[in-house]
Amino acid sequence: MRNLVSIVAAGVAAIAATTTGALAQAPLKIGLIMPFSGQFADAATQMDNAIKLWVKQNGDTVAGRKIEFIRKDTGGIAPDVAKRLAQELVVRDNVDILAGFVLTPNAMAAGDVSQQAKKFMVVMNAATSIITTKSEYMVRTSLTTPQLNGALGTWAVKSAGVKKVYSMVSDFGPGLDAEAAFIKAFKEAGGEVVGQVKFPVANPDFSAFVQRAKDLNPEAIYVWVPGGAQPGAIGKAFAERGIDARKTKVLGQLELTDPNAIKSMGEAALGMIVASHYDAAQETELNKKFASSYQAEYKRAPDYFSIGGWDGMHLIYEVLKKTSGKTDGETMIAAAKGMKWDSPRGPISIDPETRDIIQNVYIRRTDKVGSEIKNVQIDVVPNVKDPVKAAMKK
Repeated sequence: MRNLVSIVAAGVAAIAATTTGALAQAPLKIGLIMPFSGQFADAATQMDNAIKLWVKQNGDTVAGRKIEFIRKDTGGIAPDVAKRLAQELVVRDNVDILAGFVLTPNAMAAGDVSQQAKKFMVVMNAATSIITTKSEYMVRTSLTTPQLNGALGTWAVKSAGVKKVYSMVSDFGPGLDAEAAFIKAFKEAGGEVVGQVKFPVANPDFSAFVQRAKDLNPEAIYVWVPGGAQPGAIGKAFAERGIDARKTKVLGQLELTDPNAIKSMGEAALGMIVASHYDAAQETELNKKFASSYQAEYKRAPDYFSIGGWDGMHLIYEVLKKTSGKTDGETMIAAAKGMKWDSPRGPISIDPETRDIIQNVYIRRTDKVGSEIKNVQIDVVPNVKDPVKAAMKK
């Protein structure tokens, strides 16, 4: 009888060991939800390229589990589609992690699924502050709009000596959030807003708005427009109306002077000052390696979408190492909170209370470097938290 019991016990142990081994080797599925088609497709491409490059350089297995990606296309701003795709990924495809998210409405919609299903979710771009409040299993590796613009508002007064500013922003959510953060910080630092104007989002005629600003002869102009064609267009409007950013400070977010905008504006871009969290020319050894590898692989420079994808994958891999491959939401989010690492953009960490990114905000001015016009770093505001959530905690 004793021998029989021993044999049965040994058999049970062997089965358990085999089952555990099988679980350890089960593929780990990541569902990527992004606008792979439509007007935001290039942003998704830049982010996805960085994800692919990370896997190429770091391997497709972590904590004993092979990584598999399931890519889903929202086609653009489509919260209903993003939510449906997130549900399908969780219920039908049994993904372990939701990730990607270029656009705020899509990230917020998928956040509901993350919360209900207790799925770890990594937002790699969408920048509206409140996104991470939609799910306690969500973390962000990109930026928040208030993070950049609040830092810029304080810097403008305390470091650049700006006392009065005129504000010009696009009349929709991101523009209003950016302006609110800038103005709040600017006023708290002792500055005065001498006027404000809102542009229509679609096809704005910047000339009349710029003329209105010029008539007031402000010391500085704060601008927020979405990326794409509009930064170049407003830069040209400044030039046509005789506003020289080297004399009247023009302040904004990184999209205002991205390489394509600078190319469109030409010398009208000179002197513009922006707040940013990443630039392909960032002077760090990690970034030199990242940017050169990215350029070699994709024949283009990485951008702020790319760095969100790169650091998103870094976070996922390090979390999985800490959890030994366990992917339940509670375990993964606990591992992510407070995580710190050196990124190509500089030192970053995840706020353990808000699950949002803490990072340096770089102040850059467009200057001539040889025969080219480039964003040149002139200052840095270290370890900036999202000011909206910081205010909520007070």
